[in-house]
Amino acid sequence: MGYRAATVTGKQTYPAPCLPVKSLRSPRHLLLLDKLRALRKGAGITQVELAERLGRPQSYVAKIEGGERRMDVLEFIDWLEAVNAADQLQPLIQDLLAIRASANEDKR
Repeated sequence: MGYRAATVTGKQTYPAPCLPVKSLRSPRHLLLLDKLRALRKGAGITQVELAERLGRPQSYVAKIEGGERRMDVLEFIDWLEAVNAADQLQPLIQDLLAIRASANEDKR
């Protein structure tokens, strides 16, 4: 499967798949991981502190941020609430949808 560069919000480049791929390590997944990490760090919260707020071990946070573990939508909302960023839900979803739309345009 080939990849080509794709610019997201003019700041970072993520690999854009030429063929359909699973969501793990897709451009949207990579953006999500970057955003989750940035929200945690922006709140001044360590992985250990976030894990405590979520009632999980630190390895849970590390595996999600490292792309080794996926999260469901409820875990995603819990994460945003734990870093006091629930107001970022809509903008984050819009960013993820923009990547999908961009990938669909590239296919045409």
